[in-house]
Amino acid sequence: MLRYLPFLLVLALWIWAFIDCLLTPEEEVRHLPKVVWILLILFFGEVLVGPIAWLVAGRGRVGAGRRRVPWPSGTAGYPEYERPQRRMVAPDDDPEFLASLKRHNEQHEDMLKQWESDLRRREEELRRRSDNGPEGTAEQDSGN
Repeated sequence: MLRYLPFLLVLALWIWAFIDCLLTPEEEVRHLPKVVWILLILFFGEVLVGPIAWLVAGRGRVGAGRRRVPWPSGTAGYPEYERPQRRMVAPDDDPEFLASLKRHNEQHEDMLKQWESDLRRREEELRRRSDNGPEGTAEQDSGN
């Protein structure tokens, strides 16, 4: 098993460097075009020249300089400071949030009143049917 370990490590580094090169954006690739780096990694992966060259010279620096925010920002990685200023308030002090809660409560109360009236109507129908007795229902059934 140990005799396969060096081969597996070379294969793992080769695959990792290839996938890393594919996923790296074009503007972060250094010194050569991205296609050339992919070919270098593929053709010289067996002797580790391609993957090691990619790690040393082709890959962009990892760290504070490398940013992955979807919008441009001039504030060193804190884009929330560039948005239009809006004073942050707690939800219980936010009038928009409180108004939305009130609307939802009113909708729920209206729905509950509708359900209650529907329930009362059904109960009245059941009472009328039970007051007529079984003979009243039999007359209605034979009439239809």
